[in-house]
Amino acid sequence: MPEGHSVHRIARQFALHFVGHQVAASSPQGRFAAGAQRIDGHVMTAAKAVGKQMFLEFDNHLWLRVHLGIYGAWDFAGDITADATMASSNGRMGQTNQRGTVVGAHEDSLASIGAPRRTRLRMAEQEVEGTLDTFPPPPIGAVRVRLLTDATCADLRGPTACDILLPEEVQIAIDKLGPDPILDPGKAAEDRFVATVLRKPTPICLLLMDQSVVAGIGNVYRAELLFRARLNPHTPGRELSETTVRALWKDWTKLLRIGVETGQMMTMDGLSPEAYDGAMASRADRHWVYHRAGEPCRVCGTPIVLEEIGGRKLYYCPKDQA
Repeated sequence: MPEGHSVHRIARQFALHFVGHQVAASSPQGRFAAGAQRIDGHVMTAAKAVGKQMFLEFDNHLWLRVHLGIYGAWDFAGDITADATMASSNGRMGQTNQRGTVVGAHEDSLASIGAPRRTRLRMAEQEVEGTLDTFPPPPIGAVRVRLLTDATCADLRGPTACDILLPEEVQIAIDKLGPDPILDPGKAAEDRFVATVLRKPTPICLLLMDQSVVAGIGNVYRAELLFRARLNPHTPGRELSETTVRALWKDWTKLLRIGVETGQMMTMDGLSPEAYDGAMASRADRHWVYHRAGEPCRVCGTPIVLEEIGGRKLYYCPKDQA
C-alpha cells in the first residue's frame, strides 16, 4: 500500500502538471462516469495530500478525493517534468543530495532536473518509468478516472476511494485524519500526536497505523520507526514517556521528508556513499527490519520476528526491541 510519501509525491505531480490547466475528465471503465462529468472541462486549482489521501480542487469548487488503498495507482503520461517535488513546492523540496534518485531502476531519470520530456510514470508504492509511443495513450485496463490536459495524462486504477466532494465534505474528511508533518510542521501538530498517544491503552504498533492518530504511516514506516526507537511494538501508548513519543514524531517527520524528496522509503542512517547507492538500488538493503523475517538483525544478529496484528504484518527484533 502506498504510504504518505508516495501520495505527497503524486500530489506534487498534479501541482506541477495539472494545476492551472483545463482538464478533460472521463471514466474509461465507466464506473465513475457521473463523477467525471462534474469536473470535466474545469480548471484544476489545487492539489494536496493529507496522509494517504489526496484532494484535487477544481474551479467549480468541487474536489476529487482519492485513496489508493492496497491496489491503487496513478499512471502519468506525456510531457513529464523531472523532480516534481521541487517545482511544485517553490524550491523547498527536492534540492537535496539525491545521488541519482531511483525511479524504477537505479539511474538518473525523472529525479534529475531538466525540461519536460514525453514519458510514462506509474506512481503507487513504487515508482516505475517507461516509454511513451503516442499521446494520449489508449486506456489500458480498468481506468477509473482519466484526467487529461493538452500535454499530460493521468489514469487512476484500482483505488479504494474515489469520489467528488463539496468543500465542507473535504474538511470533514480531513478532520478525521491525524496530523501530517508535511502539512503540519509546527509544534501544535506534534503536541496533538503526543497527547493522543499518551492517553491510549492501545499498543504503539497499532497507534502508528491508526490514521486518526497520525496520517501517512503504513506497514513499512511503522516497523522501521519502532526499530529506530528500539521500542517494543506491544507497549501501550499511555506507558510511553512523553520524550519517547515526541522523538517518534520527529523521526517520522524526518523519514517522511526523505521519502518525499527521494521517492524511496530510506530508513537506514549513517551509510557510506557506496552503501547508500546500494540501498537506493535494492529495497532489500534499505530497511532495518521490514520484510526481513527470520534474517539476522543488522545490529545484534537475532532473527527478525514476524507476527500478524490488526490484520497486518509486523516485523521487529525481539532483542533490541524487548
